[in-house]
Order: sequence, then C-alpha cells, then structure tokens
Amino acid sequence: MTRLKTLFDEESKANDEQLGPSSCINVESVERLNEKAFPNGDLYVGDFKEILPHGKGKYTWSDGTVYDGDWEAGKMAGKGLLIWPSGAKYNGDISGGYLHGFGAFTASDGSIYEGHWRMNIRHGYGKKKYSNSDIYEGEWKEGEHEGKGIYFWNNGNKYTGNWKRGKMHGRGVMEWINGDHYNGCWFNGFRHGNGIYQYADGGYYFGTWTRGLKDGKGLFYPAGSKRPSLKKCCTSLGYDDDHKTALPQCSSLHLEEHIVKKPSIKRSLSEKISVSGVLKGSGRMSSKTAESSGLSDSGREFVHHNSSGTFSFDSDAGQSELQENTAVIYEREYMQGVMIKERIRDYNELSKKAEKKTKFHAKETQKSSCVGIFKGHNSYHLMLNLQLGIRYTVGKITPVPKREVRAADFGDRARITMFFPKKGSQFTPPHKSIDFYWKDYCPMVFRHLRELFKLDAAEYMMSICGDDGLTEISSPGKSGSLFYLSHDDKFVIKTLKKSELKVLLKMLPKYHNHVKEHENTLITKFFGLHRITLPGRRKVRFVVMGNMFCTELRIHRRYDLKGSTHGRITDKDKIHENTTLKDLDLSYEFHMDKSLREFLFDQIADDCAFLKSQQIIDYSLLLGLHFRAPEPLDGLVEPPNISPNMQSTPAGQDGEVLFPSKGFVLLAHEPSSVNTDPGPHIRGRALRAFSLGNQEVDIMVPGTGRLRVQLGVNMPARANHKLPQDESDSAEVELFEVYDVILYMGIIDILQKYNAKKKAEHAYKSVKFGPTTISVVEPELYANRFTNFLKQKVFPGQP
Repeated sequence: MTRLKTLFDEESKANDEQLGPSSCINVESVERLNEKAFPNGDLYVGDFKEILPHGKGKYTWSDGTVYDGDWEAGKMAGKGLLIWPSGAKYNGDISGGYLHGFGAFTASDGSIYEGHWRMNIRHGYGKKKYSNSDIYEGEWKEGEHEGKGIYFWNNGNKYTGNWKRGKMHGRGVMEWINGDHYNGCWFNGFRHGNGIYQYADGGYYFGTWTRGLKDGKGLFYPAGSKRPSLKKCCTSLGYDDDHKTALPQCSSLHLEEHIVKKPSIKRSLSEKISVSGVLKGSGRMSSKTAESSGLSDSGREFVHHNSSGTFSFDSDAGQSELQENTAVIYEREYMQGVMIKERIRDYNELSKKAEKKTKFHAKETQKSSCVGIFKGHNSYHLMLNLQLGIRYTVGKITPVPKREVRAADFGDRARITMFFPKKGSQFTPPHKSIDFYWKDYCPMVFRHLRELFKLDAAEYMMSICGDDGLTEISSPGKSGSLFYLSHDDKFVIKTLKKSELKVLLKMLPKYHNHVKEHENTLITKFFGLHRITLPGRRKVRFVVMGNMFCTELRIHRRYDLKGSTHGRITDKDKIHENTTLKDLDLSYEFHMDKSLREFLFDQIADDCAFLKSQQIIDYSLLLGLHFRAPEPLDGLVEPPNISPNMQSTPAGQDGEVLFPSKGFVLLAHEPSSVNTDPGPHIRGRALRAFSLGNQEVDIMVPGTGRLRVQLGVNMPARANHKLPQDESDSAEVELFEVYDVILYMGIIDILQKYNAKKKAEHAYKSVKFGPTTISVVEPELYANRFTNFLKQKVFPGQP
C-alpha cells in the first residue's frame, strides 16, 4: 500500500507535486461554514484550525475514496475510517497519514486483518482471515508472518510454531485433519532437521528430514509398541539431549511434551517396510497434497517400483501390513526420502543400547580435558571472551593500509595483548563475562591469509561475533578439545595444546607461502590464532579454521582417513548419526571423472610434500559424503507457497516436478549461474571434467540448485558399496550397492611433529603391533602410505 492521501501542508508545496491534486486540499477552494469544496471535485466537511482541518472531519476524494475521522494540522491522525472505491476499508489508528497502530482492514476479496500496523504495513501481533477461510494468528514483520504464530487451513490442518519471512521456519508442530502430527524443525517451509512424525494409529517415526524428505537415520515404532523416553530415542541415534549436534538451527525441541498419547492398539496401519523391494515412508510433503490442503494432508507417502521400473508416490493407507509384534522396532536410513537400509531391532535390545551409550557419554565427559580447563568457568564465558577479543583485534588492524607480509609479522613481538575487565576500560567495553587477558598471535599474517582466502573482514567478524553467537559441538577425536561452530556454519574454532600452538607458529611462514602458491590446497585454512588467560593464570588457546562441511547439502557420512589400520575402526555401539568414522569403517570406494581425480592427487602430492618438509605426521583426510537418492524420484524444487490462499502452483503434470534420472547433472561452468562468493574452505578456480571435454564444470543438484565444482567442494563421484564377505547381521539389509555422491574433503590435524616423543612411541608400537599398521611412522613413510591408501582404496581409477 502506498502512502495514504494527505492534506495540503503550507510548509511544503512539494507535496502538491508528489501526491497530486486529488490527495491535497486545493487552496483555491470555495469555503463555506465547516466545509470546503475543491475544483477537482474533492470535498471536506468538518472542524478547522485556521485554514487546516483539525479535529473531526470527513474528506471525500473525487475518485470515491472517503476518510472519516480525526485530523491534526491538515493530516489524518488519530482514529478514523477509510473506505476505498474497491470496497476495501480500514478502521483504526492513523498517524501522520499512515496506517499506524491498531486497526482492522477488510480487503476487496473479503479477507480481514485485525492487528497492529507500522507505516501502512502489518507489523506486530495480528490475525488475518483469508478469503478462502484460512486463518493466521500471530506475529508479523514487514507484512509477513515472522515469529510465533498459528495457521489454520480451511480443511482442518493446523501449524503452530515459528515463522520467518512468511514461511514455517524453526521449531513447530503440524497437525493434519486425519490425526497425524509432526513436531520438530522447519526450514524455509520444509520439514528440515530433527523431529517426530506421529501417525494417527499411534505409530511414530523419530529421525531427520532435509527439505521435506526423510534424510539420514531414524527409528520407527509401530502402533502399540512401548514408547521410550525422548532422551533414550535421541541417545540411540546419537543426538545430544538438546539436539545441538544434530540440529544447530533448532537447538531446543522439547518434543516429548507434544507427542500425542494414543490408546494402545495391536494392529498397525502406520508404515511397515518389506525389504523385498517395496520402499515406504518417505515423509515428503507432496505438491499434490499441498494443492488441496494448503501444505500436506499427512506427508505419508511411500515409494515403490511399478511395472515400468519408475517410482511413484502414494498414500500408505491400506497398503501396509498388519503389525502383530509390538516389541519390534525398525532402525532405518533414508536418502532424500528413499530408504536404503533397515534393521529390525527388539525394543529391549535398543533400550540397553541407549543406556550403554548414555553411560559411555557420561564417562567420556568426565575424561574430557576441557573439565580441567574450566575449573568452574563455564563454556559461555570462554565463548564470550573469544568474541570480545576477535572483535577487538579485527577492529584494530582493519584500518591499517594493506601491504605485503614482512618477516617481522611472524616474530615474537607480532602480538596484540589487552586486558578486558568486566567493568570495561578506556579501550574495552563492559561485558557480562569474567576478567580476562587476550593475546592475538601474528595478526597481520592472519589478516593477509583471510585476504588470500577472499574473506571480508566485516563478514568474518559478524560470523563469529554476531548476536547469534557460537554453538559448542562435541569433539570427534580423543584430544578432548573444545569446538565451537559459528552461527552460519562457516568457521570452526578449536582449543589447542601449547605444543600445537608452538608448531603452528613455527610453520606459519612456510604455511603462508604454501597457501599463497597453491590456491587449491586441501590443507586446513587457518584464519586466526588466539589465547585467553583466565583468573588463576589458566590459559586457553584457540585457532579459527574454515568448516570443510559448510554446505546446504546434508552430510550423511564423515570419515577420518589416515591410511593406517591399528585402532582405525569404530565400535559399532558407539556409532551414531554424526560419528566420524575411520579407515576400516569405510565400506565404499569412489569413482570420479578422470580429470577431477588427476587434479585431486596432484594437489594431495603437493600438500603432502609440504607436510613432509615440516616433519608433520598424524594428519588425515576428512571426507564428507552427501548421498543422492539411489533411484529417480519426484520431489519439490520449491517449498509450498504460503500465499493468502495457500495454494501451490503446479509445475508439471499433477503439480509435481520430476527430478532427473540421476542424482545430479554435470554442466559447463557459467559464473553468472552459480554462487561465486568465497567459502571458508575454498578459494580456487572451478575444476575441469574430462567427461565434458575438459571444460570447467558446475553440478546441478535437484532440489538444491546449481553449485560450483572445486577441489574438495561439491565434487561428484559414484560410490560403490563393498559388500562384506560374511553378512553376520541378517537383521540389517543394505538395499542398494551404487550411489551418486557429492564429496567434501580436506586435510586436517596438521600440527603434530615427528618429535622425540613420537619416535619413542613408534619404537614401542612397532614391536607390539607391527611397523606398517600403526599411525606413528616417520614423515616420508607416512606421506607415501597416506597417498597410496587414497589412490588404491578410496579413489581407485576406473576399472
């Protein structure tokens, strides 16, 4: 809505030009007692103060628009009624000629909004009834649903929860008219993240979703089965109690209180999977159902092979088998709504597994070295201290003119130190943490590194020091280090040992030269090195690194690969959704484009040569896998449109968009078609693919978009699942052998020198376990073994 029509203001004749004669009082009007008539047909009847309307009055424009209400110095202000020729009307507060305050607006289509306004825009708390009888009641921001609110569809479906920019976003509960419920996290209108889907018959599924599709591991409890506590359910899947590990954007679900308790029944009409070829329960919101229900009738679909060999989506009502054994629970794994693995478990067995994991987690927490670091100082204080220090350092060095790095920038005096008292000082702001000392190492070097990695100083500071704060994540290794993740997932902050800090400072000149000469290096990107000294002289050292898994795609598997075998397998009872697996856990080999593979191993050779020159060992390749669904499937490219009538626009036959037959498509690189902003782990050029005539390539990912292919980021491959010789667990079934995957990778843990201590460890373990199986070997042997393992076992050439 544009600016409301205003009256003539003697102080500014410019209003006549901007608003036109129909929205202003004409000074050449014919004046009668309490009435002014204008040559253009406008008419005002009411109170005046001198020559301006002031008090109560009615103004009728020549086009039929009418305002009847309060005036102040020639402008509509106070309470009034506006009626437009279209039939729309507003009754409520007006300020300075704008709808501002509280009021009711009835549109020409019959929709009614009653609530708060700001400058002609719905803003604040309000209720709107749409012309199709849908209702939204809750918070608005800049004319869109944002904050907490409830949406009622005219067919009886209801959503209660958080909104952002007019779409369901954050934590929320969806209730369908058929009795189904989903309680969990949403993102941009999709079920996205952790949640519980409860079926009308009492069965429910606890797991994760990505853009509306089941994606990752989950547990299905048939109707009539004993429902465990949410805590045990989370533990079985490896999530923390507060779900931060699984879902940083929706960190506090409290789902337990929203599970609808149903009477116990023996026969299940909820989803049941037969592993003989029928795949059910994608949990995807279909645009077919969205068109009729406004979002989805229940999201209960399953995928099956029909006679033509393609997939189709149907409701599972009437299709599932009767469930007699209520003690059976199904551990399942999905990829974009397609189930790839199922394991039938006994309830008691699963409960014992959850209890064992809980005890193990408690034991590991007690062993963690961070307990010794804090001694009563909680993680919040460290996080706040870190943000204060980085904000201070970046702000101090950013104004310094750009220049080349000098030898003195690496020296012992290349430090910034500052004391941060709680009450503040001449140089530091007051804060809510504890007093601490801050030290920043080699600030000009790391500024130059950030420039090399094409990171903007302001964006870097806002990512780490913004109001959204940092998220503490559990350590994947044995070091007991603390890890923090920035709110936008771009940066990982890790605590270091004193010995690691010394190694990094010593290698920093050579590291700087290496990353400067090799823009595609896979070695960890370092952006800052800091130290906090707490009361009692306890020192905590931090390094800021790029997050190798900063992507909108879900990382389904994580591997830490060294090339050694001793101790390089994970206890099955300790494996959960976010476990970083090891060498002997890897059951896939990856085949990629010939040119991409050559680029990869050329860079690995350069990086290993650098690490070898620095006498570094114990590094590993951190490999993240995003699996694409193993068969073609239909899916939503865009989330359901939250429009006034809540109807989805069909994009194809039956309102669905057909995915390509492959999990992704390689295309010739077009800079204008992809996001070219630098990421925290990348800065190199697009890669060339042999299969496209050695052109630079992009990858088109259905449901996500077009992504730039770079070394270690968005790399396409085909994963072949290596079937075990002896399948000892007959209850677990792997349904597919070949997958399209997108790879993310980098070389990490590069701060361990082959020093005297490691040489002694090598001598001891060589005798006990054999010299070739252990991780601790001299640098040249380590680099050769590492490279050969990746070439032969992980990324073998085409057969």
